[in-house]
Amino acid sequence: MQDLVASQTALATALMRALHTRADPQPLIHDPWGDRLVPEAVIEAIRQRVLAASASEPGEASSVDARTFVDRFLRASPAYASVILRSRYTEDALHAAVARGVRQYVMIGAGFDSYALRRPSVASDVTVYEIDHPATQALKRRQLAECEVALPASLHFLAADLARESLGDVLSRSPFRCEQPAFFSWLGVTMYLTRDANLASLRAIAQCGAPGSELVFTYLDQAVFQQQSLPATFRELQRAVSSLGEPFLSGFDPSALSGDLRNVGFELEEDLEDMALVERYDGAGANNLRPAARSRIARARVVNGRSDAAAHSSR
Repeated sequence: MQDLVASQTALATALMRALHTRADPQPLIHDPWGDRLVPEAVIEAIRQRVLAASASEPGEASSVDARTFVDRFLRASPAYASVILRSRYTEDALHAAVARGVRQYVMIGAGFDSYALRRPSVASDVTVYEIDHPATQALKRRQLAECEVALPASLHFLAADLARESLGDVLSRSPFRCEQPAFFSWLGVTMYLTRDANLASLRAIAQCGAPGSELVFTYLDQAVFQQQSLPATFRELQRAVSSLGEPFLSGFDPSALSGDLRNVGFELEEDLEDMALVERYDGAGANNLRPAARSRIARARVVNGRSDAAAHSSR
């Protein structure tokens, strides 16, 4: 991601969540905030990008307003189902952790997610830490200010480029307590990093979390980078993210994931492909969710947390 440009995929996923909330028959999540926080200029830019990349004549879209046009484009995206399903799965896992006593939620690569603004009563006393690239977070905060949104005192924004600063150092700038369990989410990020960067990030998360902390993260099956023949939906998604300057770089081998996680301080709890999430959350097909092939989500528990965690907590 360029240093001064907000993540285009973060903006698009926020619009997808809002579209699902507004238009699908039986929404799995309630997140209307993308409609408020994503600037109209971004929506128009998406329309222009899609038109430039298509063979359609501009006149075919001239009778449709930009938001309707973009709604149709996003609903047809191979990423749409994955964005919705991963959000629901993550929030279910978070609420289960809260029921066990966890009171810290760290969103790594938070993007335009609005959990802190729409949290249910079950998580009313959870402190939320949003970590994201400075450019993306600056745009989000500017939009929140323009919408005159009252932010809860339990929400902490931490702007950081984790390629240049450690997660522990970032969290040390906040009230986060490493000696207390936390729930971490890391959604839609690993595929844009190299394998070495992903393993380093996983190790950093484990070191910041007390034993018993949990992490939910998404990843691509590494096989997609080795196959000569890929599903058309995945090739379409690959081209789309590359055109935004955020190409896919790596994945994990599901058969080796448990060992990879164990080596960096985690125990794998669950690893699911998107179709398993469809069966869990939309088995009757009410929302017609059709995820792209090879996208997966995993939940892991910290087993080897940092022994000197207190050194990284801010009191």
